[in-house]
Amino acid sequence: QVQLVESGGGLVQPGGSLRVSCAASGSIFSVNMNWFRQAPGKAREWVAQIGSGGNKIYADFVKGRFTISRDNTKNTVYLEMNSLKPEDTAVYYCNTVPRIAWGQGTQVTVSS
Repeated sequence: QVQLVESGGGLVQPGGSLRVSCAASGSIFSVNMNWFRQAPGKAREWVAQIGSGGNKIYADFVKGRFTISRDNTKNTVYLEMNSLKPEDTAVYYCNTVPRIAWGQGTQVTVSS
């Protein structure tokens, strides 16, 4: 089964930018991919999706600030995050459609 490994998280100041990555152990070229996030004490929530054909959709709370992209040659999906806010602090996860086992996620902390 394909395994997912997220990376690229860190500490960033409000208004800053960060790019997180999701590397899959197998081919994902024909698969729709999602990013999710989970803040402390809250349920995991959907953030963005990129289709196998490249079409993109976003949750309203990140629209205009985050950009999802993919590189099928590297079996990797990215989430470029700009104008970050403290409320974006969360562990970020990727997953396929349909879902497979979750990876460990990558922590993003937005704080001054």
